[in-house]
Amino acid sequence: MDQDIPWWKSGILYQVYPRSFQDSDGDGVGDLRGITGRLPYLKSLGVDAVWLSPVFPSPMDDFGYDISDYTGIAPLFGTLADFDALVAAAHAEDLKIILDLVPNHTSDRHPWFIESRNSRDNPKRDWYIWHDGRGEGAPPNNWLSEFGGSSWEFDVRTGQFYYHAFLRSQPDLNWRNPQVRRAIHEVMRFWLRRGVDGFRVDVMWHLIKDERLRDNPPNPDWRFGQQPYQQLLPIHSTDRPEVHEIVAEMRGVIEEFGDRVLIGEIYLPPEKLVAYYGQGLAGAHLPFNFALIAAPWNAQAIARLVDAYEAALPPGAWPNWVLGNHDRSRIASRVGDGQARVAAMLLLTLRGTPTLYYGDEIGMPQAAIAPDQVRDPWETNLPGLGLGRDGCRTPMRWDASPGAGFSSGAPWLPLGPGLATCNVSAETDLPTSMLNLYRALIALRRAMPELALGDYESVEATGDLLAYQRGHRGTRMLIVLNFGCDPALFDVADRAGDIVLSTFMDRTGEPLKSTLTLRGSEGVVIKLAG
Repeated sequence: MDQDIPWWKSGILYQVYPRSFQDSDGDGVGDLRGITGRLPYLKSLGVDAVWLSPVFPSPMDDFGYDISDYTGIAPLFGTLADFDALVAAAHAEDLKIILDLVPNHTSDRHPWFIESRNSRDNPKRDWYIWHDGRGEGAPPNNWLSEFGGSSWEFDVRTGQFYYHAFLRSQPDLNWRNPQVRRAIHEVMRFWLRRGVDGFRVDVMWHLIKDERLRDNPPNPDWRFGQQPYQQLLPIHSTDRPEVHEIVAEMRGVIEEFGDRVLIGEIYLPPEKLVAYYGQGLAGAHLPFNFALIAAPWNAQAIARLVDAYEAALPPGAWPNWVLGNHDRSRIASRVGDGQARVAAMLLLTLRGTPTLYYGDEIGMPQAAIAPDQVRDPWETNLPGLGLGRDGCRTPMRWDASPGAGFSSGAPWLPLGPGLATCNVSAETDLPTSMLNLYRALIALRRAMPELALGDYESVEATGDLLAYQRGHRGTRMLIVLNFGCDPALFDVADRAGDIVLSTFMDRTGEPLKSTLTLRGSEGVVIKLAG
C-alpha cells in the first residue's frame, strides 16, 4: 500500500458501543478494560481504527451523549488510567483510537450549565442559548426537539428559556461565543495529548443556530405518524453557513497534532454533506455519509446514490460509507441475511473509507425490546413510532453461553434471537460464515490497492444487478452484485479475469466466461486480466 497515503484513507473504521462490547467486571455493562481485552479480535478482523461512543462522565440520560465532564471517564467504564492503557494497547497493535466528541450540547449537570442558569448576569450565561419567550409562556420560536416537543425549556429561576435540540437535560452550547469555542478546543487538545487519533464529532450540522432565531417553516411533505420533529424544515436551527468556520477551527486543532482525523456526523443529502469538507478541504476529513442506511435496497437506487455522491465530491475529497451505527436498525434485519452479505461486499469495495458497526460482521440482528426493557429516551419520549435504538445496541455475541461471553452478569439489554449460531465463536469455526466473509473482504481490501485506493467507474445497473470497476495504476477489479433473490446473468463482454471472492465463498479462481451467472443475493469480486 502507498506509504504516503493517510491511514484514514486506506484504513477501515470500526465503531464500538462501549456499553455493549465487553464487560470485564460482571456488572452487565461494557467497559474500557473489556475493550482492551478484545483488541486482539479487532486486530485479527483486520480493521485499522476503533471509534468509541462516549465514555465521559454523564448522568446517562442519553447514555453518554449528555456529558457532565469532557476531560474524565465515567466510573461505569473505568478510569483515565484504564483509558490510557487502552490507547497504549491499541497502538501496540497498530490500531488507532477515535473518540466521540459531543460539542453541540452538555448535560444540564455540567458545571458550565450549572453556572449559566444561576443568574442572568453569570459569566457563563452566554455559554448556552438563553432567550425571553414571546408572551404568556410561549417559547422564543417554533423550533422542535429531535426527541419530541418544543426545543425550549423554561427556567423558573431566571425567567428565560434555554434551547435544547435533544433532551431537556441536554442544553445546547452557544457556539457564537468565542469562549465556548476555545473551551472545546482545549478539550480536544487534552485528549489528543493523551494519544487519541482523532474525533467523530456528534451532530456537527447542529453546531450553530440562526442568530435571529427565526421560526422554521412547515414541511409540506410531513404526514401524521411520522417523526414529529420532521413537521418543520430545520433551516434555521441546523446546517447554518457559519458552521463551516467552526469546523475549520476544529480542523486547525487537529492539524496541530499531525496525523489525526476529524470525522463529522452529518445527516444531510450528498449535495449538502460535501460542503463539510470545507474550503480547500480544510474542514472535516470525513463528513460521514449515511446514505446507504436510508437508501432503498435495490440496484438502481444504490447506483444513483453512488453516482450522485461521487459527482458531488469536491476535487481531492475522499469519500466514505457507513452501513450501520448506534442510531439505526441493524443491516441484517433491514435487508435480510443474504443481502447483508451483498451489503458487506458493497461497503468494502466502494471507493472511500468504510465504517463497520460492531456485530454487523457476524450478522447480528435487530433485537425486539419488550416495553419493560426499553432504555432509549427517544422511544420513551415518543412511544409507538418505532424510534427506539435499543435493538441495535444489544451486547456483542462472543459465544453461545448465557451471557454470550459479554458478561458474567445480567446484560444491560437482552441479547436478542439466534445466539446459538450468531456469535463469534461459532462463526469462526464455519468457513462460509458472515464473519469469515468479512475477514476475507477486509484481507482482500488490504491486499489490493485497487479496492483500498483505486478510482470508481460505474459499469451497469440493470434489473437486480449492480456492477462497477475499481482501478489503480493500470490494474482493475470488477464487482458484480445481485440485489435480487433470483439468479441473474451479467454480460462479461470482452473482459477476462478470475473470480477472487464470492459472497458464498466457493468460486475462488473461477475464470470468467462470456456470461457470468450469479445466484440470488450473490456478489463477486473479479480480478481483471491486463
